[in-house]
Order: sequence, then C-alpha cells, then structure tokens
Amino acid sequence: MTRKYAGQSEVSIGTLGHVDHGKTTLVSYITGEWTDRHSDEIRRGISIRLGYAAATLMKCKSCPEPEMYTTSHLAKDGKCSKCGGPLEVLREISFVDSPGHESLMATCLSGASLMDGAILVIAANEPCPMPQTAEHLHALEIVGVKNLIIVQNKIELVTKEQAKKHYQQIKNFVKGTVAETAPIIPVSAVFGANIDLLIKTIEEVIPTPKRDDDALPKMFVARSFDINRPGTAPDKMHGGVVGGSVVQGKLKIGDEIEISPGAKGEKGFKPIKARVVSLLSGSGNSLQEAYPGGLIGVGTGLDPASTRADRLVGNVVGKVGKLPKIIEKLMVKPVLMQRVVGMESQKQVENLKLNEPMMLVVGTASTVGVITRLHGEEIELALKRPVVAEKGQRVAIGRRVENKWRLIGYAEV
Repeated sequence: MTRKYAGQSEVSIGTLGHVDHGKTTLVSYITGEWTDRHSDEIRRGISIRLGYAAATLMKCKSCPEPEMYTTSHLAKDGKCSKCGGPLEVLREISFVDSPGHESLMATCLSGASLMDGAILVIAANEPCPMPQTAEHLHALEIVGVKNLIIVQNKIELVTKEQAKKHYQQIKNFVKGTVAETAPIIPVSAVFGANIDLLIKTIEEVIPTPKRDDDALPKMFVARSFDINRPGTAPDKMHGGVVGGSVVQGKLKIGDEIEISPGAKGEKGFKPIKARVVSLLSGSGNSLQEAYPGGLIGVGTGLDPASTRADRLVGNVVGKVGKLPKIIEKLMVKPVLMQRVVGMESQKQVENLKLNEPMMLVVGTASTVGVITRLHGEEIELALKRPVVAEKGQRVAIGRRVENKWRLIGYAEV
C-alpha cells in the first residue's frame, strides 16, 4: 500500500555507539537540532535520555551521486547548496539518539525497540570495539533491528593509514553478527565530510517498512511531560503529553485511549483512560492522524502533573480494552550470552540464582524482576513494576555486575 506521510517521519533511525564517539554531533549536522536538551546532559557532555530530531531527506536534480543527496537543514534557501538547483523531497526521517554511557543501557534498549533501522557510530581515533560499542550492537540484535549502517566517525583525527587499519578492526568486530554485511562509511560529523554518501546509504539500506493502517493502534511511551510553563493561568493550561512511536495501526484526534499498566494506586497499577486532543510530529507539525514511523507527541486531557518528568515512560498506548494484559509475574526461557556485554574484561556469565534481581527491558519499559522459581530451562520472575507485553515479544535481561547493570541475555514472553 502506498501512502504519503504528510507532516510526519516515515521511519525511526537509531544512533548508537560508545560514549563520546559523536552520535549527537552527527545527528546535529544532519538535522540542525542538538538532541541533548537537558541541563544535566549539556553540563556533562553526554546523552542521558533518548534524544529526538527529524530531517527531510532531499535530492538535487542536477548534481551527480552522491553529491546530490542533502537535507532540508543543509539546503540553502530551499535550493541545492552546491549548484543552486531545485531539490526533490525524498522522505522525512526521525533520529532516536541513544546514550552511550554504560550505566544508561536500559535507556538505549528502550530506544532500540522504537527503531526501524540504526546507525552504529564508531570513532576512528579509538580502538574497536569499545565496551559500549559491543553492548549497543548486542542490543540491536536482541530487539531484532536488522537494517544497519556503520559510521566510522572522526576521520579528521587520524591519518589515511590509521583509518584503513581501524576499518579492518571494525570488519573483524562485526564478523558473525547482524552487522556483518552493513556498509561502513568514513565520516567527519564536525566538518560534514561524506554526509551526502551517508544520506544516500540511508535511502538504500533503511527502507520505509510496509505498515498495516487497519491494525489495532499501539504506541510505546518513551517520554512524558508537562508542557505548561510555571505560572500558566489555569484556563490556559494544556493537558499532559505522552511521547513515543506508534508501532502499529494509527491514532486519530478524538480517539479514546488507554495507557497501560498506568498509574499505581492503593490496589496496584490501574490503566489510565484519556482522549487524544492533539497530535504533534517530531518535526513540530500538527497532525490529524499519526502513523508508525518517527516520534509522536500525543496531547491528552490528563492532569499534567500525572505526565511530568517522564512518569509514564514504559507504558503502552492503545484502544480502550484492546491492550494485552498487565503482567506482574513473568515465566521466560532465557538465552544467556557467554560473556557479560560491555566490560573490557572477558567475564563469563554465571548461572542465574534464586532470589536474584534482574533488570528487564520490555519495549520502552525497564523494570526489576526477582527470580522466584527455577524450572528447568525456564525462570519465573516477580516484577517490581508490572509491564504490558505480547507473546513472542523480546525481553532484554541485565544483571548487577560490579555495581552496574550489564546486558547478559534475552528471552521471549
């Protein structure tokens, strides 16, 4: 089915990789937006929460390949910045910028669940792989992201011979993984070198997936916030907003929705019912309908206090009464990796133990589950915070190793 995505992105593309390898700088060059918007992130120079930015990909009708490829941000007054010729709009894409710091792995995994494809950023001036480079690649394999591009960034800091040697390190690292055949593009995100080739490769490697508009709507919540400024008069206040990606179906203004597992009350968690009063794309366009692909802000009539400071992150949005059941106990058959991911030392993954706490990432929800039963190859976990999940959905499993959550395997619900 062919359909134009008026005003919203068609695909969500993740940027992943080790801390300080230039993910946010790369997204900024392509889109003109700096995704680290929180004071803590700016002060520390790292991404802490998922960052979002959108770009319209364009093509010059006169320039040769790959120079013909650009974005609306890089264009000059709507014309080709190289020859001044007219530009053809290809599609709008949305970037999900994941934090690289190892203690923020749950955030990265929740972001991976929203991605149609990914760019793995590897700095040319450091050995490959660095711990989080390996961890992020495993995260993509766990959640099933297959459309990958590798960016060999910071080539301005190395010689041609060093870049070739580093390229071979990357090839050795990805051998036998989902990224084995991924194209590797040398880039300088600071100076914009080879960005045109990267845009061309995005068009070739990360297509817009086929969508079923008639499926029941489902959206993973990755952010929630109060958009009212301090001191706003009561009659001028807007309701709470949830942000994330529609993963199937479509949401329309006026829809009655359910946000599950919802909020904690005296008798446990209870789904929240609301009405969609506004829809906003990641690029700031008001929408009447929101489809899969890109990031969407859903305005509701909820008390904004209930959505502020990411309180509803990890919830799932859908039609009232049509979402899967709330899960408080989970029985899974874990697939453990040989070694703990993300550590420079080659630490073996030990057997799981009764009463051991595990970190579980289901969609955009991260929760802690305590092992209450070991039954052959299966384990039962009692969840500290319930989740909503469907049969067959992938769950990432982490364990406390040296006081940090480390990725050790995955399972299916």
